[in-house]
Amino acid sequence: MKRQTEYSKLDDHPEAQVASFSHGKRLRNIFSGSVGNLVEYFDWAIYAAFGLYFAPIFFPAGDQTAQLLNNAAVFAVGFIFRPLGGWVLGSLADRKGRKYALVFSVSLMCLGSLMIACIPGYAVIGDWAPALLLFARVLQGFSIGGEYGSSATYLSEMATPERRGYYSSFQYVTIVLGQILALGLLMLLQQCLLSNEELHAWGWRIPFVIGGIMAVAAVCLRGKMAETDAFVNCHSQSSRQANIRELLKYPKQIGTVVALTAGGTVSYYTFTVYMQKFLVNTTGFSKDDTTVICLLALCVFMLLQPLFGWTSDLVGRRFMLIAFGAAATLFTVPILAALSQPQSMASALGWYICALLIVSGYSSVNAIVKAELFPVHIRALGVGFPYAVTVALFGGTAEYLALWLKSIGHPAWFAYYVSACAALSLIVSLNMKETMLTSELNQPILQHDE
Repeated sequence: MKRQTEYSKLDDHPEAQVASFSHGKRLRNIFSGSVGNLVEYFDWAIYAAFGLYFAPIFFPAGDQTAQLLNNAAVFAVGFIFRPLGGWVLGSLADRKGRKYALVFSVSLMCLGSLMIACIPGYAVIGDWAPALLLFARVLQGFSIGGEYGSSATYLSEMATPERRGYYSSFQYVTIVLGQILALGLLMLLQQCLLSNEELHAWGWRIPFVIGGIMAVAAVCLRGKMAETDAFVNCHSQSSRQANIRELLKYPKQIGTVVALTAGGTVSYYTFTVYMQKFLVNTTGFSKDDTTVICLLALCVFMLLQPLFGWTSDLVGRRFMLIAFGAAATLFTVPILAALSQPQSMASALGWYICALLIVSGYSSVNAIVKAELFPVHIRALGVGFPYAVTVALFGGTAEYLALWLKSIGHPAWFAYYVSACAALSLIVSLNMKETMLTSELNQPILQHDE
């Protein structure tokens, strides 16, 4: 009954449903925003996907775990600059428009990818090789730090109220699709086009060139997107500034974003980015078999996102988050323990899909939940900055921590760490209100009508 009352209020204010966009135009805008998001995360994912091949190029000789550890450290540094990107580009999205920030972010990602494609190896330029790699990752970290908040805000504001969970879930469809394309390209190069020696020598540069070219196309698509009505109406009628001082007026919302992200991002990065290395370095699969397992599992994961997002429109976001928190807390340790044992590809794929089914409870709704917490004038910054800080602290360090614990002989401790982070998200989910019923996405235009 409460939910019906909420929608009846919206019916009294048709302009709150982004009525100036036809159904077709709204879908085109969502597609353009999503495609740019796909390119961003393809460029981000290829670093992880091809890390097994180019780690020896940029770092001095050593055993495989040591080289992967160095590579993971650079990967983590990229995450450190995500909060800066979330702050700068989030503020930009709230001041100049979601479209403006999204075009800028994908342009920076393009530059970072093309840099990595061209950097000579350690044998050629010595310490400059890892230094330049680090700088390129800083650019990419800054870019993707601003991408999340701006993209989540844009998709949420462009969607109609009764389908916000469904449409916003496409943010993670494109995030995962970026990873799938990265792994698909890796498999194509591994099995069809290049030898193992060629991949290690120069073939790993190919995806970074492709990523840069794709980013140019994304800039063109995003340049043709329409700005959201929510931003246009707020920008023309509000004098409130999008800055950290204004954001700090919403401590409860910030705390909710941080706690939900802590559990969700550790689980997500464990079972997506790190899993490729885990299956090679711990379970003992070959690189080729690992690529196949990860590719198939991520395809299932991608297809789950809109299904779970649509379900959240029916049963609520809070239900989905509680289900994720409880399942991740209880089952992360046994799933990782099962995956660590020698087994068939089919068995590993089954356990992997079980893990991703759990993670989908978070990934499918996390963007819309966070967008529903903040008013329009501070939404992109409110969604993006606390998220980026938390991802840098928890997501960006997950792979490094897992590899470090393995290097000191305690790999099982990492599973308990992931479970503990999920428990934090569960506690917050149990104590939060249903954001679908208190959504700030409905408020700005209602206030303008008063």
